Amino acid sequence: MTRADFIARFGGVFEHSPFIAERAYDAAEIEVPLTAAGLHEAMAAQFRAASADEQLGVLRAHPDLAGRLAIAGELTEDSRKEQAGAGLDRLSAEEHARFTALNAAYVEKFGFPFIIAVKGLTKDDILRAFETRIENNRIQELETAKAQVERIALLRLGALLPGDGNA
Repeated sequence: MTRADFIARFGGVFEHSPFIAERAYDAAEIEVPLTAAGLHEAMAAQFRAASADEQLGVLRAHPDLAGRLAIAGELTEDSRKEQAGAGLDRLSAEEHARFTALNAAYVEKFGFPFIIAVKGLTKDDILRAFETRIENNRIQELETAKAQVERIALLRLGALLPGDGNA
């Protein structure tokens, strides 16, 4: 697979951050045949090796849950499917107001959006996690958010490739 083909296929696995796929390809540590677990290991290593500012940029590239991009229909296809799968596209007015308030408070406190791998979770599960995690300090939440970004990437790779991406 050429570099351009690889980046076209996997550049969106880390939300709006194709540099992760570029660096993983350039590091020449990707094993063939491609598997979700193997490619995730290579890409996550590049995410972890990125500068703090680059990592923060990846976090900030994620949309708010049930936020304005979702309402405007401007989510990436992956994010749209993930949020819809958790029922975030079918919130009551009260639920939407709660998510909106939590999104604003979270971003104000931490400087990046609340990130959670929503696969297998309900809107109530997500709301409980939101309400719990907003009490974290910035260091705790930064580490939690980065772990969630990696989990989202693994789930996305699992949808593209064989090999244990549904963890």
